[in-house]
Amino acid sequence: MEALDSIFGNKIRCSLLLGLCLLFASSAMSLAEPKTHQHDFVIQATPVKRLCKIQNSITVNGQFPGPTLEVNNGDTLVVKVTNKARYNVTIHWHGIRQMRTGWADGPEFVTQCPIRPGGSYTYRFTIQGQEGTLWWHAHSSWLRATVYGALIIHPKQGDSYPFTKPKRETALLLGEWWNANPINVLRQSTRTGGAPNVSDAYTINGQPGDLYNCSSQDTIIVPIDSGETNLLRVINAALNQPLFFTVANHKLTVVSADASYTKPFTTTVLMLGPGQTTDVLITGDQPPARYYLAARAYFSAQNAAFDNTTTTAILEYKSAPCSPNCTNGPTVKPIMPPLPAFNDTATASAFTTSFRSPRKVEVPTEIDENLFFTIGLGLNNCPKHFNKTRRCQGPNGTRFTASMNNVSFVLPNNISILQAYQQNIPGVFTADFPANPPLKFDYTGNVSRSLWQPLSGTRGYKLKYGSRVQVVLQDTSIVTPENHPIHLHGYDFYILAEGFGNFNAQTDTKKFNLVDPPMRNTVAVPANGWAVIRFVADNPGAWIMHCHLDVHINWGLAMVFLVDNGVGTLQSIEAPPADLPLC
Repeated sequence: MEALDSIFGNKIRCSLLLGLCLLFASSAMSLAEPKTHQHDFVIQATPVKRLCKIQNSITVNGQFPGPTLEVNNGDTLVVKVTNKARYNVTIHWHGIRQMRTGWADGPEFVTQCPIRPGGSYTYRFTIQGQEGTLWWHAHSSWLRATVYGALIIHPKQGDSYPFTKPKRETALLLGEWWNANPINVLRQSTRTGGAPNVSDAYTINGQPGDLYNCSSQDTIIVPIDSGETNLLRVINAALNQPLFFTVANHKLTVVSADASYTKPFTTTVLMLGPGQTTDVLITGDQPPARYYLAARAYFSAQNAAFDNTTTTAILEYKSAPCSPNCTNGPTVKPIMPPLPAFNDTATASAFTTSFRSPRKVEVPTEIDENLFFTIGLGLNNCPKHFNKTRRCQGPNGTRFTASMNNVSFVLPNNISILQAYQQNIPGVFTADFPANPPLKFDYTGNVSRSLWQPLSGTRGYKLKYGSRVQVVLQDTSIVTPENHPIHLHGYDFYILAEGFGNFNAQTDTKKFNLVDPPMRNTVAVPANGWAVIRFVADNPGAWIMHCHLDVHINWGLAMVFLVDNGVGTLQSIEAPPADLPLC
């Protein structure tokens, strides 16, 4: 009997173990399954106090910045946006590839008509093969001054980072704040033709920090402890300003940018153009204390006004001698880091040229479309019927403008470009955007005044599905050279090289990195210089490429790629959703 009991007991135990194993295996499989995340965004006016002043700001769910969305690679996001504000609005998911889901991309009058006050629209898309830090923001007028938030994509369940797992992670959104309604700032600039008023402060996670009035109590605290390594997800959400970012006495190891992993490199300062993200590891290897994280302008334009203030947050060791909750006297003042000079282009360039992909990548080598785009500012003569003193307050009685290849982009106002493209509706755009500048000139030299006034138009460039595209982006010195963060919707691209002066196809192609160039969605084109990008047109739709300095897109520094469907369903854009807003 004992022998039988032993046999049966072992069988029961084996069955129990098998059942537990199957249960755990089932749980692991269910954990690895992609998830659908549903969110509700309510766009509304909310009283926000900054710099001693309360004003009604447009927010999402009453939050500024808006909610952080966290997903895994492979997950689907479903976000219903309800507009309870008094302005039209759209939401752009910055850096999401939107494979075949261009209707969810968000730029106003490009992929959709805006969500009118009182209306709603549900954005639906799946994250495919992307990991790291992205963000979302309004893509209507200047609403993104306050309507933005982080979009964090973790690896698939069971996968890990290609670096040591950090003890903790912190998203840091660098922003820009006006003591005014940003929509009114833009409207005044549009009315007068002059440059808009500069911001009154920069912010980190919505807070200006210790160096501004009425701000010290709300300064953001970033915790760290001795010996631990943490991940900082830095996002430049500022409207019009590239920014330097640094942490006092600490080195930063860059591991990712624009949701693409990079070959790690160590630096003391980051430079991010608006739209760009950079993930860095930081180790608690300094004496326990309080250290400022600080950001201020990188300003490359000449003789123009800019916000020269500095925003701060505090890196605080948990074992620091005195924390903000001290009851035995004043808190210990944080250590301030040195920051580059505002016009330190050498430091900006040294940083942007340090990026590499972690391993050899498949860069398109045979090129189907070899494009050359000049980018920069311009000046329109004052129309004769305008009151020059009120409506033409640009330099010498002109109006500011901007262009690519001498075309100043104009958005339609009664239908989106994507709808017109898909439905063959004439009269909305033309597909004749020039592949090269209409006239060759010394782009970074003294440019003839006859070239300062571009033509206006809604012009796109057609690409066949699967075509391999190279674009040379060349800054010009018209009005002023400037660092332009150029963002391409619907695509990541490889940055092969960048440099200063006029791009020379004979000599500069020798500098191309065809082995491990970085993959980005926004490239900082150097002031008085150039950058070269490549991508494969494998995502059908209408995709805007524009300067992410919002003042420049308003002036026309943009164009649209019109990518044809390929063969079959999987190479064709999905049908528009039933709730796509009407104009």
